[in-house]
Amino acid sequence: MRFSRLLRARPRRPGSDGEHALQEQWGTAERADRFYDDQVCDRLLPTMTDFIGGMTMMFVATADRRGECDSSLRAGPEGFVTVLDDRHVAYPEYRGNGVMASLGNIAENPHVGLLMIDFSEALIGLHVNGSARVVADADLRLEYPELPTDGVPGRRAQVWVVVEVEEAYIHCRKHIPRLVPAERNRSWGTDAVKAKGGDYFGAAARHDEPVRTGTEDETGSPAEGRPEVPADPVAERTGAGAAS
Repeated sequence: MRFSRLLRARPRRPGSDGEHALQEQWGTAERADRFYDDQVCDRLLPTMTDFIGGMTMMFVATADRRGECDSSLRAGPEGFVTVLDDRHVAYPEYRGNGVMASLGNIAENPHVGLLMIDFSEALIGLHVNGSARVVADADLRLEYPELPTDGVPGRRAQVWVVVEVEEAYIHCRKHIPRLVPAERNRSWGTDAVKAKGGDYFGAAARHDEPVRTGTEDETGSPAEGRPEVPADPVAERTGAGAAS
């Protein structure tokens, strides 16, 4: 069956045309319909609101106007993701590395996907997909005076991302690992390279590697008199820090 015919096979349902076409092609449409009917909501249920209130981390997926994607981690104290009402959630944007990748994508393409997972107790996840807008902290507080205020020094939101909920649905627990939370001190708002992860993957250290000029011996090692590449570039060079 041609892909274009598959796209016309069923009326509009949750999800993309592409997933609907593959459901028809691979014979999973009936199973998918049960999931859509039972689990996909166009607003947040009270149980979802309670779940979100207990989250200390969240994954955020965005894409620019060309569809090039990015995913990122957001973290904060319990309640850092705030349910404004059953159709809107908001999360703060804290100080990072200044790249603004997620916010830049939202500026071009408002569609976002949020994924929150309870790794320690319920072992369950919640997807929230919708349309996002960026709002200054002062402006959002005028609109929602009950917006929580963060009391931790160095952790201040200049802007919030407000997401209008289009889909909210479960992420099954089958493959979610159980993780035990551990206490840690976090240097919120710091620019200290070590605290932010340093050059953990050795990306900045690449600039210190010697240029191959044909003077290496037959093993590929630098000839006598040429500098050696550090065996552990992370230990040798801190480099530019990662996002906080």
